[in-house]
Amino acid sequence: MSICILMGSMRKNGNTEALLRPFIEQLKFEGIDVQYIWLCDKHMEPCRSCFACQGIEGRPGCPIDDEMEQIYKAILEADCIVFATPIYSWFCTAPMKIVMDRLFSMNKYYGNTKRHYSLWEGKKCAIIATCGYEIKNGADLFEAGVKRLVEHSHLHYLGMLAVRDINGITDFETEEVIDKAKKFALDVKYLIL
Repeated sequence: MSICILMGSMRKNGNTEALLRPFIEQLKFEGIDVQYIWLCDKHMEPCRSCFACQGIEGRPGCPIDDEMEQIYKAILEADCIVFATPIYSWFCTAPMKIVMDRLFSMNKYYGNTKRHYSLWEGKKCAIIATCGYEIKNGADLFEAGVKRLVEHSHLHYLGMLAVRDINGITDFETEEVIDKAKKFALDVKYLIL
């Protein structure tokens, strides 16, 4: 069993990474293979809306030559994808948004392909988010966007762990939050099985 974590934070050792640490530790303790990808370390260009990918069968087929190819490969190899991001202006960070837009190429619904299908159909996905507002007004729009992506791509949504930042990094290092992150890891594990 493998999980690909797409980390959208622009800051290393920030709030989102602090929330992810116990989540990843629990997954590894459970024997789950974790691939952790820092998106801000990758050279990724925005989608050009050229639709060239839609005429390519059996693979993403995006003509942009950048490190998104590694991300496509990691997603296709994983059983579950975790979108991990701080919430800026009610949505994910710019690197995460680039990835989400480029995942358009994983769905072959719009081109000259002989059939309409999703390359990653049936995969599971979850969200880990940090935000400054109440969760219902902070991470809700990102969750709605991911749920729409899940529906469109025929994935299975496993849920969201979101924690609010009130006092900075210390909010993500409390025993309560660490326990929530570990429990979410267990929930994800059992929902993947």
